[in-house]
Amino acid sequence: MTYKAYIDNIKAKTGKEPEYFQKQAKEKVLVSHAELLSWLKSDCGLGHGHANAIILYIKDPELAKKKLVEDAKREKARK
Repeated sequence: MTYKAYIDNIKAKTGKEPEYFQKQAKEKVLVSHAELLSWLKSDCGLGHGHANAIILYIKDPELAKKKLVEDAKREKARK
């Protein structure tokens, strides 16, 4: 599964963009991977892999955005 597919699935399931989770984590002062993982799984209802996809976005948004663009280009090239 691509990173973009994880993010698309999260949007479909929650109706929320990654920026929403990023903002909430900042407001809740959640910093460590373990804190973020616990919150995303228990409070947000995400599975382990989907929570880790959001954690990447929270901790390194530039890398996450780069991965989204790369995955979108690959998808477009396959069509």
